[in-house]
Amino acid sequence: MPLVEFTALLVLATAMSFTPGPNTTLSTALAANRGLPAAMRFVVAVPVGWSLLLLLCAAGLGAMVVAMPPLRWAIKALGIGYLLWLAWRLAQSASLSEADASRLSVGFWQGVLLQFVNIKAWLLALTIVAGWVLGHEDMPMRLAVVLPVMLAFAFGSNFTYAALGALLRHWLARGRRLLWFNRGMAAILVLTAFWMAAS
Repeated sequence: MPLVEFTALLVLATAMSFTPGPNTTLSTALAANRGLPAAMRFVVAVPVGWSLLLLLCAAGLGAMVVAMPPLRWAIKALGIGYLLWLAWRLAQSASLSEADASRLSVGFWQGVLLQFVNIKAWLLALTIVAGWVLGHEDMPMRLAVVLPVMLAFAFGSNFTYAALGALLRHWLARGRRLLWFNRGMAAILVLTAFWMAAS
């Protein structure tokens, strides 16, 4: 892969991975509510799920989804519903003890499956497959370069947001700070769901 293309991939990966979205919002909220160790299952699930999505898009799933509007709408509806459900659960958690009692828990497999209903993940996977992988003679080699780069960015961005959430944990434990933090995170998820509905 030429250096210019690789540099463009790094710029896209940075912009898409580190801007707020469902994954980074949940990473932050999970770590703030339940601690960094509890959030790590989700942090690791994001790159695993996203890599599976990228590989399936490269194998033709992306073209099928683009060609079938009812399937696109089903993915979008599931994603919106799931984000709204997570936002509602998050907005109800007012104390660390409530969060520890599993009011807010997103496990590894939920994190993997979230990637398949996350419109931002689909947009990135389709863009990368169309721009950097398909239509090139060295497609397997390009995929071998793209996949680890995107794995590293997906893990790095979610770990960074989770670490920030963990740093805020003790400060949020005082008074009603956690409730307002959780409601703010829930609002971001709701706005993301509205963005998904409009896109």
